[in-house]
Amino acid sequence: MTPLEKLKAMKMPFAELKGVEFVEAEKDRVVARMIVRPDLCTLHHTVHGGAVMALADSVGAAATVINLPEDAKGTTTLESKTNFIGGAKQGTAIIAIATPVHRGRRTQVWTTRLETEDGKLVAVVTQTQLVL
Repeated sequence: MTPLEKLKAMKMPFAELKGVEFVEAEKDRVVARMIVRPDLCTLHHTVHGGAVMALADSVGAAATVINLPEDAKGTTTLESKTNFIGGAKQGTAIIAIATPVHRGRRTQVWTTRLETEDGKLVAVVTQTQLVL
């Protein structure tokens, strides 16, 4: 099973609720896409910051899962830091690209860059995942 097939086969209910679609998955890079729906927006039909953070968290967690040691039981987020740069309007697709900073036996650190499909930067998220 490829890493992408593994992610697509996993049950991630909150990611599914947000409409997250994994489109690429390798050990060093995971890419997902989410359409900014009305229920993910705040004022002026702009994506809510919490939706951006939740997308990044799902992608960073998924990246950790495909990099877990064989004896690991799972992962959970220890810390997450978000730098918001710009907005994304309703109907826009946000692309989240996670790359590793550190992959250790007990923790993994991922940076996720979130952009609109035309390359406008929305946010940069750094998160630490605990290996269970």
